[in-house]
Amino acid sequence: MLQRFILAAACLMVLPASVLPTAMPARAALSRQAAFRRAQTLTTLGARLFRDPRLSASGRQSCASCHDPRYAYGPPDTRPVEPGGPSMTLRGFRAPPSLTYLEAVPRFTEHAFDSDEEADESIDNGPTGGLTWDGRVDTGAAQALIPLLSPVEMANRTEDDAEKRLVAAGYGPELDLLRLPAARSRPSSGAPLLQSRLSVALEALEAYQQDWKTFYPYNSKYDLFLAGKATLTPVEARGLALFSDPEKGNCASCHISAPGKDGTPPQLSDYGMIALAVPRNMAIPANRNPNFHDLGLCGPLRTDFSDRPEYCGLFRTPSLRNVALRKTFFHNGVMHSLRDAVAFYATRDSDPGRWYGKGPNGPLRYDDLPRKYRSNINSDPPFGGVGQKHPSLSDDEIDAIVAFLKTLTDNPDQKDR
Repeated sequence: MLQRFILAAACLMVLPASVLPTAMPARAALSRQAAFRRAQTLTTLGARLFRDPRLSASGRQSCASCHDPRYAYGPPDTRPVEPGGPSMTLRGFRAPPSLTYLEAVPRFTEHAFDSDEEADESIDNGPTGGLTWDGRVDTGAAQALIPLLSPVEMANRTEDDAEKRLVAAGYGPELDLLRLPAARSRPSSGAPLLQSRLSVALEALEAYQQDWKTFYPYNSKYDLFLAGKATLTPVEARGLALFSDPEKGNCASCHISAPGKDGTPPQLSDYGMIALAVPRNMAIPANRNPNFHDLGLCGPLRTDFSDRPEYCGLFRTPSLRNVALRKTFFHNGVMHSLRDAVAFYATRDSDPGRWYGKGPNGPLRYDDLPRKYRSNINSDPPFGGVGQKHPSLSDDEIDAIVAFLKTLTDNPDQKDR
């Protein structure tokens, strides 16, 4: 079952999304064999581009600087955000997400409906999907462009600047060999325009992230357990039960842990948007301004929902695969241990002083979300709202869930199954 899913995923590499026939004219269509060879070349090139700091204004930052292969293509240290910019002195305000297991993330939609036969298909689950914390891009190529042009990351001022750096780094001839006719023709001659070198580079980065052996091998201990090839320890099994119990951890309500009806492995996310009200991280320079707030879906990086107050404070639910390798947690990197992240869910409302500190009138609450948006905050179990008196999970139960989460780490020594 799992092997069939991996084989299907591998077949996606034949034509990256930006090379599919719908994205280019019929005259530029490649034979299947040529498309496969091109995809392989793009993947190899993308792996090199991913690690090349020469594509940044500083000459010191690559994609791998923030998405370290040693940590499931997530942040390499406990800093909430990695330094960047022309002199590597600037910082943004969001922690780098992992780039693993993005192949099944749906395109962003404002209205998601369940397709499960047992679910009520009439229920609108609201905003869902997209590849970033706020779901503002849908393809690997579009995601790859964000850090290249971000002034606090790789800091290319324009797409032309990014392309010039590609050429200066010696990629020009390789990119030229991979350029395809674009969708429109030259106005004067009718000759087809070719893709820009930058668009080919973005395609290559996208193709690299579709390499299933590297980015979604589905070979964790939990995958082996689901395939009947491994046994969970008693504490791991208890953690899974608590993870799934709607009255206890209730983690599986957002981080779906059961295989699909067709046998596909679970993604450990429903890709929905949720407001968790994690504590404000004062290690982020932008947060020193009391008037600044990262509101996720309603801004400031995403602008199309800036007039939708019901979306403020919502961020996309990440997959929990490889979560034990992370050193920063949540969109602002405010926590640095997996146990603290789980404990936050269990005690956010019963012990707010632990997370938000205390004021003259008692514990503070929800210090990184303006009061006018606090009705958006999720209070489903294990949260309990302002009136919660007792933790949802004991210390032993928190430890058991952490033990289970560690079974979601990929096994680098077991690439082929």
